[in-house]
Amino acid sequence: MLSRKHKLLIMKIVSLFSVVRGYNIPVIILAQYLSAIFILAPEKRALAVLLDFNLFILVFASSLTIASGYIINNFYDSRKDLINRPNKSMLDRLVSQKTKLTVYFSLNFIVAIMALFISWRAFLFFSAYIFLIWFYSHKIKKYPVVGNLTAALLAVIPFFAILLHYYNNLSFEEIENYKGHFAVIFAHASFLSLLILIREMIKDLENIKGDLANDYKTIPIVYGEMLSKKIITVLTVLTIFPVYVLIEIYDVGYMDVYFYTCLIILIFFVLYLWKSVKKEQYLLLHNVLKFLIVSGVFCIVLINPSVLWSGKKLLLLI
Repeated sequence: MLSRKHKLLIMKIVSLFSVVRGYNIPVIILAQYLSAIFILAPEKRALAVLLDFNLFILVFASSLTIASGYIINNFYDSRKDLINRPNKSMLDRLVSQKTKLTVYFSLNFIVAIMALFISWRAFLFFSAYIFLIWFYSHKIKKYPVVGNLTAALLAVIPFFAILLHYYNNLSFEEIENYKGHFAVIFAHASFLSLLILIREMIKDLENIKGDLANDYKTIPIVYGEMLSKKIITVLTVLTIFPVYVLIEIYDVGYMDVYFYTCLIILIFFVLYLWKSVKKEQYLLLHNVLKFLIVSGVFCIVLINPSVLWSGKKLLLLI
């Protein structure tokens, strides 16, 4: 039998795991590696990507930065979460605010050391990323539009770190040859950013009570739920454009099944959105978007990357 002290320790570990949203970190790591293998560097063998030590450092540093971001976000949102997520908030409170800050600064220090190991550019990149996450959590997220846009940007920034890793040393002539590749990357990033932006706006509808009580100036609070739903509908329609580019202009292999499925689900998503008035309904919509984003990560393996390389035969998998 575990003693009371050991049980409390286990509960605090679970609490910290909840604060850093440890269940999201493996998905983010997987997304970065699959993106590197199938989208960002399809000319390289999978084994070469997996054994790239600098890439490993970048992915690990990104994961720690995101974890620290969840901590600082939880730190500033503790009062709001008591209203919006009472059960999770009670679990998170098993770890003191002081401990959260200690872990936050420790993680960021480790990230800075890891980034310096790679280059001073990586150090500046992650320093700016850490600052932007803090500034978003402390100030920006309380304001409409800019808060939603910043949240979407923060979610895709880790992929830019990998992008820079692979294209930092390309010459001008090589960059010219990679234009089609960049277009595919931009289309993927646009689709992901739109899904994340829609999810952030759904979260605003879901969390109206807590946001209102804590003076958060979100779009539903400042401009009303009706306008928020109109904006979400427009953003959903806009997802058609990157999907068209990826399916019709640049062949993405069997991943087109994922995109077609997304479009069908998003049609029902919008229809249900306009019928939704309760927190539980918005939570369902939120979970649908999370499912689309996470399933998109696993569906990356369906891409046939050789379509970007003029028929050149590529050995990507071991």
